Amino acid sequence: MSFFKRVLSTLTGIILFCTLCVIGLIIIGVIAGSTSSDTVKIKPNSVLNLKLDFPIKDYAGKIEFKQYSFLNEAKKNGLFNIIDAINYAATDDNIKGISIDNNFVDAGITQVKALRGALLKFKESGKFIVAYADVFSQKDYYLSSVADTIYINPAGMMEFKGLYSERLYFKDFQEKSGVKMEVVRLGKYKSAVEPFLSNEMSDNNREQISVYLNALWQDIKQDISVTRNVPVDQLNRIADSLLARTPKLAKASGLVDKIAYHDEYVHGMKQAIGVEAKKTLEMVSILDYSNYASSKIRDYSAKDRIAVIYAQGDIMYGEGDENTIGQGSMNASLKKAREDEKVKAVVLRINSPGGSALASELIWREIELTKQVKPVIVSMGDLAASGGYYIASNAHKIIAEPTTITGSIGVFGMLPNGKQLAENMGINAEQVITNANAVTYSFFEPLSDAQRHYIKEGIIDIYDLFSTRVSDGRNLTREQVEEIAQGRVWTGSDAIKIGLVDELGGLDLALKRAAEAANIDSYRINEFPVFEKDLDKILRKFGLVKAKETILEEELGAENYKLLKEIKALTDKKGVQLLFPFSTEIK
Repeated sequence: MSFFKRVLSTLTGIILFCTLCVIGLIIIGVIAGSTSSDTVKIKPNSVLNLKLDFPIKDYAGKIEFKQYSFLNEAKKNGLFNIIDAINYAATDDNIKGISIDNNFVDAGITQVKALRGALLKFKESGKFIVAYADVFSQKDYYLSSVADTIYINPAGMMEFKGLYSERLYFKDFQEKSGVKMEVVRLGKYKSAVEPFLSNEMSDNNREQISVYLNALWQDIKQDISVTRNVPVDQLNRIADSLLARTPKLAKASGLVDKIAYHDEYVHGMKQAIGVEAKKTLEMVSILDYSNYASSKIRDYSAKDRIAVIYAQGDIMYGEGDENTIGQGSMNASLKKAREDEKVKAVVLRINSPGGSALASELIWREIELTKQVKPVIVSMGDLAASGGYYIASNAHKIIAEPTTITGSIGVFGMLPNGKQLAENMGINAEQVITNANAVTYSFFEPLSDAQRHYIKEGIIDIYDLFSTRVSDGRNLTREQVEEIAQGRVWTGSDAIKIGLVDELGGLDLALKRAAEAANIDSYRINEFPVFEKDLDKILRKFGLVKAKETILEEELGAENYKLLKEIKALTDKKGVQLLFPFSTEIK
């Protein structure tokens, strides 16, 4: 009797707690809703503060809670929200200029290049752009080099030294630790697994890294050369001899204009605007302004729409979220865009190093279905490699930035093997089998020749399918694909020469090509995916809400709870049953 009382009191507690949680969330939602609708007010003679000290994604994401719609969220801090804000600021009479102040930009090179493009366009309005830093990282300086005047702190420093890439190799570590990676790969340039096979970089890998690093560096130097009026050869000499490492050297090299303190920097902006020295300079953050601008630039007059579907992060089998690409959310987005009569074209924005071959193929199939109904244009960001290129390969047109890393048409498989570690710890694994290949893989045993053969066979099939997708999608022969495949990566500038990419440009060009293909002049943009969240699951994950099953298991103990579940399962069954006489677990 006491057991049922405990269960009843527990369930009552759960119901009460959940009720209080819901009431609390409603109150929070009402408060949040009342404040979120009030966007920042832009005062006259304001300066837009482009401080990008947060991780920048192409797509900030839209989140919907089915049960609690007041918690729905559509952030406006994505790359293209920021670019839209910069574009709108050029037409906003209250914004007199832009300040790039003490950034530590957390963005890819291609993203920074896109921001530079927006800033260069902003300068056409005649408004000023100034930049200041205590410390200029190389990426920060690349962005700031568009400024009319660049300041650096007298005690500051600058990093301008060229690009490098470092890889760690684990072959000897595996021997010492006792955990070895069993690797099967196709493609001599498929270097993701190389660190587990060798103690040093292969010539092929060194070649491809050198090629794309030099291509990226050349693009960066060229951009800086134009805006700073410093010859490319001189920039190389500055980098080679570290001739910008101190404020005095940076100024002497022509990379900065003024050595000054931050208060002097602010005073300079006041003078440019005509604000008295004693008065406060009105500054508006880029995050606030992005929200403000988004409410101003919405155009509800256009009936036609272009769907922009963002694929950002690793490709993983499953639903996917703001940081990963899953076939669940991607295919739902493609299907919704395909079936919406108002959507006339689809732009797929890819920023991904790849991932699951199965998920890539499932997304590829949904794109194939979509392109039969309406134009599909791909826009590549920092990365569209391996699986990222797989899902791009069958689009009507592929547009990449010069600094995009793409290609990597190759396949690998990797499994950890802890045989030596187990032996070192005195552990021995024994298997009992019914058939010759019942054990396809065990962490405690090295791969047999037969197991390796079957794994390699599967990898060969995937590589063949990947190559076929590229061959068919890009109208290349299999021989042509093989010449540019083998897992090798290419920059966008090189990819266009070998047929992997059609044009160089950003999302704006992709939208233009989509509108042309759909034969429309004006359009609105619909952004996808929309990620659905289950608040109850989130709360359970953080231990704020426990499911009744979890509480019962804690009360009864794991074994008793398991027995209770089996009894319940038996009582739920109807009719004659053919059942194994006792419970067992087979792996």
